[in-house]
Amino acid sequence: MSSNKENFTQKIKASYAPSGEFIYLGAGILDGEVIAEAEINLPLRMMNRHGLVAGATGTGKTRTLQLLAEQLSDAGVPVFMLDVKGDLSGLNQEGSSNPKLEDRATQLNKPFTPSSYPVELYSLSGKLGAQMRATVTEFGPILLAKILELNDTQTGVLAVIFKYADDNQMPVVDLGDLKKLLSYLSEGDGAAEIKASYGSISPATASTILRKIVAIEQQGLGTMFGEKSFDIDDLFNKVDGKGLISLLNISDVQNQPVLYSTFLLSLLAEIFQSMPEVGDLDKPKLVFFFDEAHLLFNGASKAFLDQVNTIIRLIRSKGIGVFFCTQSPIDVPESVLAQLGNRVQHALRAFTPNDVDALKKTVNTYPHSEFYQIDKVLTSLGTGQALITVLNEKGAPTEVSATMLASPKSIMGPMTNADCEKLFTASPLYKKYQEKIDPVSAFEILTDKINQKQAEENQIKAQQEEAKREEQENKRKPGEKTFIEQVMNSTMTRQIGREIVRGIFGMLTGKKPRG
Repeated sequence: MSSNKENFTQKIKASYAPSGEFIYLGAGILDGEVIAEAEINLPLRMMNRHGLVAGATGTGKTRTLQLLAEQLSDAGVPVFMLDVKGDLSGLNQEGSSNPKLEDRATQLNKPFTPSSYPVELYSLSGKLGAQMRATVTEFGPILLAKILELNDTQTGVLAVIFKYADDNQMPVVDLGDLKKLLSYLSEGDGAAEIKASYGSISPATASTILRKIVAIEQQGLGTMFGEKSFDIDDLFNKVDGKGLISLLNISDVQNQPVLYSTFLLSLLAEIFQSMPEVGDLDKPKLVFFFDEAHLLFNGASKAFLDQVNTIIRLIRSKGIGVFFCTQSPIDVPESVLAQLGNRVQHALRAFTPNDVDALKKTVNTYPHSEFYQIDKVLTSLGTGQALITVLNEKGAPTEVSATMLASPKSIMGPMTNADCEKLFTASPLYKKYQEKIDPVSAFEILTDKINQKQAEENQIKAQQEEAKREEQENKRKPGEKTFIEQVMNSTMTRQIGREIVRGIFGMLTGKKPRG
């Protein structure tokens, strides 16, 4: 063994040798050679320090996520993942060997052992898995404004609506509740009611927000708002000692990236708000993988980014790890990127000036290495290879290592549609969330309030009309006849009456009336 290779192997072994449980990622590569003894391990206790999986399209990011999910499940750690194309469902079935997998296993000196994992399928539409829902209240004004693509003024109006609903104990469960509140508070009695305490809502702003809500409904995505709301406890299940892998299949709503990425953040926010403080554990309670992370940050407001920063910074103390997956580290804001201690960087391509700039910025995020020129390694990595640095058990960055990643043990692709449907329809969670519940909420409360107000106004109007009639009656002098009575008793009226009677009797007797 050359001195350089020996030195590399010793440093990698010393840097990636956790005393507790760990995830085996692969083996180090030096000068094109895979060195099986230079194992790259990620301590489980450091998974709550968050991480980043990045790389160009087709470099193997999805399979890296699959590898991480499998080993977390084996360690009894539940996982939540976004399944963008539906091709992670294969986790539920054993993989099968082939020459490429056997060759990789030989290079790593690790036998390929097929395995399957417990999987729960979810869907925002309810068509591809158990229905995932959240109430509008659980989303809150900032995340909802992100989905509706509202400007700052419109977001402020949304905040006023939420404040009014909260102060008046009106649950905002679905979009119907929100539309009712918006209409009520922007005109008539509702507008007058909120003016002093909350400020006025202009009809133009209300109409704009209303149109955007209707657009979401017309796309069939209103089903994700409502009850029964998703219970986050269902993410923490285990099956036969393995952590449950929960997959949110968004293949049928891929054209709504802001919607599903924001939904994921709302789910993470609920986990953050609900879970107790636990400090540093030997292994995380849940690892949350945020695929297509760049979609979350595109066009994000300052308030939105502040919320993300707060969640990522504090949720680790609740035993939750968060891994972002995207094409380039610069897709993630620096304030968030600084909190991601574990890095798995697949190949980057430098075809354009923007690509070159992204490569330079990525290089600067890695510690110095005596074995690699980071920029050259990043552009020369093959599929299934990555440049890795993680945090050791003391919280310090490990040696940077180009790595041949291990292969997943389950199917690297989707199950058949029939198998997927069989899996999720047989799940008790599918049955649990299948039926939508319509509780008494803002819509019903406001409808009753408006109807009661109308009934009171009608009663007052009737009382006023009755009082007016009585007043007119009371104005007549005692014994004074009404106009009708005066007409009926007049001399001319009596004469006309006699003539009419004579005419009628004349016709009946055949006699002409006397002149």
